[in-house]
Amino acid sequence: MTRFAELVEETALFMASFAEERDGVHHLPAPLVPAQEFYDAKTTEDPTFELAYWWWGLEIAQRRRERLGLKRHEHWRRVQDGLAVPRHDGGVYAAIATEPYLRRDDHPSMLCALGMVPATPLIDPATMEATLLDVRGNWDWNSAWGWDFPAMAMTATRLGRPDLAVDALLMDTARNYYLPTGHNPQMGSFLPIYLPANGALLAAVSLMAAGWESAAQEAPGFPTDGTWTVRHEGFTPWP
Repeated sequence: MTRFAELVEETALFMASFAEERDGVHHLPAPLVPAQEFYDAKTTEDPTFELAYWWWGLEIAQRRRERLGLKRHEHWRRVQDGLAVPRHDGGVYAAIATEPYLRRDDHPSMLCALGMVPATPLIDPATMEATLLDVRGNWDWNSAWGWDFPAMAMTATRLGRPDLAVDALLMDTARNYYLPTGHNPQMGSFLPIYLPANGALLAAVSLMAAGWESAAQEAPGFPTDGTWTVRHEGFTPWP
């Protein structure tokens, strides 16, 4: 518990200090490079995924303080409570809060705000489900990367859509296949080994099988219509 206490504390101090308060709202300001990396770092602000994991990262630090017998950090709480609400247009989340708001290629990173990251006060599940359906139907999947498909499966799992979780893992696209060696090559021989995809696949399967601490059912990422029989051992439920 104490081994990484200083590292966690200092990281949270940075995260809280990075957020910029304007009129009572805490923003993630430019310069900033989000997970969907091609947005202009000089102007990008308040990316959806990063807002969610900013809240969650500070929450992890707060819980660690409590386990050490300390009070929650008041400034961190104010930042958490005041983080900007992610931008949404037409009932679906944008990737960032500044123009162009969303490009439909590369990583659909806003999905990670509920999936890879657990539920937070910043993300509305109904809006995220609409976003998931929107991304599935309108995205340049040939430009996606190997970890995007497991990330989408994690979002579907958190939303109670195991049918879409399995479909995401099995999506037949150029970037979502594995060689007999286990590698997931991207861009042909230019990137023959892409370990983020392997790690994401393992993470997604563990979430789909073991669920999370408040999950309502066993193996929430697999359909319960009799088409799947799931056995697993050794996985720890996610937060």
